[in-house]
Amino acid sequence: MKELSRATVVAALNLLAFTIVGTAILAYAFSLTKAPIAKSEEAEKLKLITQLLPHSMFDNNVVRDDITLRTDPLLGNEPDRHAYRASLHGKPSAVLLETVAPDGYGGKIFLLVGVNTQGEIIGVRVISHNETPGLGDYIDAAKSNWIKGFDGLSDARYKPEDWQVKKDGGKFDYMAGATISPRAVIKAVHKALEYFDAHHDMLFAPAAPAQAGK
Repeated sequence: MKELSRATVVAALNLLAFTIVGTAILAYAFSLTKAPIAKSEEAEKLKLITQLLPHSMFDNNVVRDDITLRTDPLLGNEPDRHAYRASLHGKPSAVLLETVAPDGYGGKIFLLVGVNTQGEIIGVRVISHNETPGLGDYIDAAKSNWIKGFDGLSDARYKPEDWQVKKDGGKFDYMAGATISPRAVIKAVHKALEYFDAHHDMLFAPAAPAQAGK
Protein backbone atom coordinates (compact mmCIF):
# COMPACT_ATOMS: atom_id res chain seq x y z
CA MET A 1 0.00 0.00 0.00
CA LYS A 2 2.84 2.36 0.90
CA GLU A 3 4.63 1.45 -2.33
CA LEU A 4 1.46 2.28 -4.29
CA SER A 5 1.14 5.63 -2.52
CA ARG A 6 4.81 6.36 -3.15
CA ALA A 7 4.41 5.51 -6.84
CA THR A 8 1.37 7.80 -7.06
CA VAL A 9 3.30 10.68 -5.49
CA VAL A 10 6.25 10.12 -7.83
CA ALA A 11 3.94 10.04 -10.85
CA ALA A 12 2.23 13.24 -9.70
CA LEU A 13 5.56 14.98 -9.16
CA ASN A 14 6.78 13.87 -12.59
CA LEU A 15 3.59 15.17 -14.17
CA LEU A 16 3.98 18.48 -12.34
CA ALA A 17 7.59 18.76 -13.50
CA PHE A 18 6.64 18.06 -17.11
CA THR A 19 3.85 20.66 -16.86
CA ILE A 20 6.21 23.31 -15.48
CA VAL A 21 8.88 22.56 -18.09
CA GLY A 22 6.28 22.51 -20.89
CA THR A 23 4.79 25.82 -19.76
CA ALA A 24 8.25 27.37 -19.57
CA ILE A 25 9.06 26.18 -23.10
CA LEU A 26 5.78 27.58 -24.46
CA ALA A 27 6.35 30.90 -22.68
CA TYR A 28 9.87 31.11 -24.08
CA ALA A 29 8.69 30.27 -27.59
CA PHE A 30 5.95 32.93 -27.31
CA SER A 31 8.51 35.52 -26.18
CA LEU A 32 10.67 34.69 -29.21
CA THR A 33 7.80 34.95 -31.71
CA LYS A 34 5.87 37.86 -30.15
CA ALA A 35 8.05 40.59 -31.63
CA PRO A 36 8.19 39.12 -35.19
CA ILE A 37 4.41 38.55 -35.15
CA ALA A 38 3.77 42.12 -34.00
CA LYS A 39 6.13 43.41 -36.68
CA SER A 40 4.37 41.32 -39.32
CA GLU A 41 0.93 42.56 -38.19
CA GLU A 42 2.16 46.15 -38.32
CA ALA A 43 3.48 45.60 -41.86
CA GLU A 44 0.13 44.17 -42.97
CA LYS A 45 -1.74 47.11 -41.47
CA LEU A 46 0.61 49.55 -43.14
CA LYS A 47 0.12 47.74 -46.45
CA LEU A 48 -3.65 48.13 -46.14
CA ILE A 49 -3.35 51.74 -45.00
CA THR A 50 -1.15 52.68 -47.94
CA GLN A 51 -3.85 51.33 -50.27
CA LEU A 52 -6.09 54.08 -48.95
CA LEU A 53 -3.59 56.85 -48.23
CA PRO A 54 -1.56 58.38 -51.05
CA HIS A 55 2.05 58.88 -49.94
CA SER A 56 1.57 62.59 -50.60
CA MET A 57 -0.85 62.74 -47.63
CA PHE A 58 1.42 61.59 -44.80
CA ASP A 59 4.98 61.54 -43.55
CA ASN A 60 4.39 59.95 -40.12
CA ASN A 61 4.15 56.32 -38.98
CA VAL A 62 0.39 55.98 -39.32
CA VAL A 63 0.23 52.54 -37.72
CA ARG A 64 1.87 53.76 -34.53
CA ASP A 65 -0.07 57.03 -34.35
CA ASP A 66 -3.25 55.27 -33.32
CA ILE A 67 -5.87 55.72 -30.62
CA THR A 68 -8.13 53.08 -29.11
CA LEU A 69 -11.82 53.88 -29.38
CA ARG A 70 -14.49 52.99 -26.88
CA THR A 71 -17.23 50.60 -27.95
CA ASP A 72 -19.74 52.59 -29.96
CA PRO A 73 -22.81 51.53 -32.00
CA LEU A 74 -21.61 53.76 -34.85
CA LEU A 75 -18.52 51.53 -35.11
CA GLY A 76 -20.43 48.25 -34.84
CA ASN A 77 -20.29 47.86 -31.04
CA GLU A 78 -17.01 45.95 -31.28
CA PRO A 79 -14.43 46.57 -28.51
CA ASP A 80 -10.92 47.82 -29.15
CA ARG A 81 -11.55 49.53 -32.47
CA HIS A 82 -8.70 51.78 -33.53
CA ALA A 83 -8.25 55.04 -35.39
CA TYR A 84 -4.99 55.54 -37.29
CA ARG A 85 -4.02 59.15 -37.78
CA ALA A 86 -2.13 60.51 -40.77
CA SER A 87 -0.28 63.80 -40.71
CA LEU A 88 1.87 65.78 -43.12
CA HIS A 89 4.49 68.30 -41.98
CA GLY A 90 3.07 68.10 -38.47
CA LYS A 91 -0.52 68.82 -39.49
CA PRO A 92 -3.41 66.28 -39.53
CA SER A 93 -4.39 65.10 -42.99
CA ALA A 94 -6.63 62.07 -42.50
CA VAL A 95 -7.83 59.38 -40.13
CA LEU A 96 -8.56 55.70 -40.78
CA LEU A 97 -11.32 54.21 -38.68
CA GLU A 98 -11.73 50.52 -37.94
CA THR A 99 -15.42 49.72 -38.06
CA VAL A 100 -17.65 46.66 -38.33
CA ALA A 101 -20.74 45.86 -40.38
CA PRO A 102 -22.49 43.38 -38.06
CA ASP A 103 -25.14 42.32 -40.57
CA GLY A 104 -23.27 40.78 -43.47
CA TYR A 105 -24.71 37.64 -45.08
CA GLY A 106 -21.96 35.50 -43.54
CA GLY A 107 -21.58 37.50 -40.35
CA LYS A 108 -19.45 40.48 -39.41
CA ILE A 109 -17.57 42.43 -42.06
CA PHE A 110 -14.53 44.28 -40.70
CA LEU A 111 -13.71 47.51 -42.51
CA LEU A 112 -11.16 50.29 -42.62
CA VAL A 113 -12.63 53.67 -43.59
CA GLY A 114 -10.31 56.54 -44.48
CA VAL A 115 -11.57 60.11 -44.09
CA ASN A 116 -9.70 63.37 -44.71
CA THR A 117 -9.92 66.45 -42.49
CA GLN A 118 -12.78 67.83 -44.61
CA GLY A 119 -14.92 64.76 -43.93
CA GLU A 120 -14.50 63.22 -47.38
CA ILE A 121 -13.89 59.50 -47.78
CA ILE A 122 -10.47 58.78 -49.24
CA GLY A 123 -11.09 55.06 -49.39
CA VAL A 124 -12.73 51.99 -47.87
CA ARG A 125 -11.26 48.50 -47.63
CA VAL A 126 -12.52 45.22 -46.21
CA ILE A 127 -10.13 43.86 -43.59
CA SER A 128 -11.90 40.48 -43.28
CA HIS A 129 -15.27 38.87 -43.96
CA ASN A 130 -17.06 35.53 -44.19
CA GLU A 131 -19.35 36.31 -47.10
CA THR A 132 -20.23 33.60 -49.62
CA PRO A 133 -17.44 33.11 -52.19
CA GLY A 134 -18.46 34.74 -55.44
CA LEU A 135 -21.11 36.97 -53.95
CA GLY A 136 -18.74 38.29 -51.31
CA ASP A 137 -16.19 39.13 -54.01
CA TYR A 138 -18.32 42.18 -54.77
CA ILE A 139 -16.98 44.02 -51.71
CA ASP A 140 -13.35 42.90 -52.14
CA ALA A 141 -11.19 45.59 -53.76
CA ALA A 142 -8.89 42.89 -55.19
CA LYS A 143 -11.81 41.37 -57.13
CA SER A 144 -14.18 44.28 -57.79
CA ASN A 145 -14.08 48.07 -58.11
CA TRP A 146 -17.43 48.47 -56.32
CA ILE A 147 -15.96 49.51 -52.96
CA LYS A 148 -13.95 52.26 -54.67
CA GLY A 149 -17.27 53.99 -55.33
CA PHE A 150 -17.08 55.45 -51.81
CA ASP A 151 -14.02 57.54 -52.74
CA GLY A 152 -14.73 61.25 -52.44
CA LEU A 153 -18.14 60.85 -50.81
CA SER A 154 -19.20 62.71 -47.67
CA ASP A 155 -22.28 63.51 -45.62
CA ALA A 156 -22.22 66.95 -47.19
CA ARG A 157 -22.52 65.42 -50.67
CA TYR A 158 -25.03 62.62 -49.94
CA LYS A 159 -28.27 62.89 -48.00
CA PRO A 160 -29.03 60.19 -45.38
CA GLU A 161 -31.48 58.47 -47.75
CA ASP A 162 -28.80 58.27 -50.46
CA TRP A 163 -26.74 55.83 -48.39
CA GLN A 164 -28.55 52.76 -49.71
CA VAL A 165 -28.41 50.52 -52.74
CA LYS A 166 -30.46 51.75 -55.71
CA LYS A 167 -32.96 48.97 -55.14
CA ASP A 168 -33.84 50.66 -51.82
CA GLY A 169 -33.93 54.18 -53.27
CA GLY A 170 -30.27 55.07 -52.68
CA LYS A 171 -27.30 55.98 -54.87
CA PHE A 172 -25.24 52.80 -54.78
CA ASP A 173 -25.05 50.10 -57.42
CA TYR A 174 -25.39 46.46 -56.47
CA MET A 175 -25.17 43.05 -58.06
CA ALA A 176 -28.44 41.24 -58.64
CA GLY A 177 -28.87 38.50 -56.05
CA ALA A 178 -26.20 39.99 -53.79
CA THR A 179 -27.68 42.95 -51.94
CA ILE A 180 -27.05 41.92 -48.32
CA SER A 181 -23.28 42.48 -48.39
CA PRO A 182 -23.44 45.90 -50.10
CA ARG A 183 -26.26 47.01 -47.79
CA ALA A 184 -24.19 46.08 -44.74
CA VAL A 185 -21.06 47.82 -46.00
CA ILE A 186 -22.90 50.99 -47.07
CA LYS A 187 -24.60 51.29 -43.69
CA ALA A 188 -21.33 50.72 -41.80
CA VAL A 189 -19.45 53.29 -43.89
CA HIS A 190 -22.18 55.87 -43.38
CA LYS A 191 -22.14 55.25 -39.62
CA ALA A 192 -18.35 55.63 -39.63
CA LEU A 193 -18.81 59.05 -41.22
CA GLU A 194 -21.34 59.95 -38.52
CA TYR A 195 -18.80 58.89 -35.91
CA PHE A 196 -16.17 61.03 -37.62
CA ASP A 197 -18.47 64.06 -37.62
CA ALA A 198 -19.28 63.59 -33.93
CA HIS A 199 -15.64 63.13 -32.88
CA HIS A 200 -13.73 65.25 -35.38
CA ASP A 201 -11.90 67.37 -32.81
CA MET A 202 -10.90 64.38 -30.70
CA LEU A 203 -9.68 62.36 -33.68
CA PHE A 204 -7.38 65.17 -34.79
CA ALA A 205 -6.34 66.36 -31.34
CA PRO A 206 -2.54 66.96 -31.12
CA ALA A 207 -2.18 64.72 -28.05
CA ALA A 208 -3.83 61.33 -28.57
CA PRO A 209 -5.85 60.25 -25.49
CA ALA A 210 -5.86 56.65 -24.33
CA GLN A 211 -9.53 56.28 -25.28
CA ALA A 212 -12.12 58.18 -27.22
CA GLY A 213 -15.41 58.92 -25.52
CA LYS A 214 -18.80 59.40 -27.04
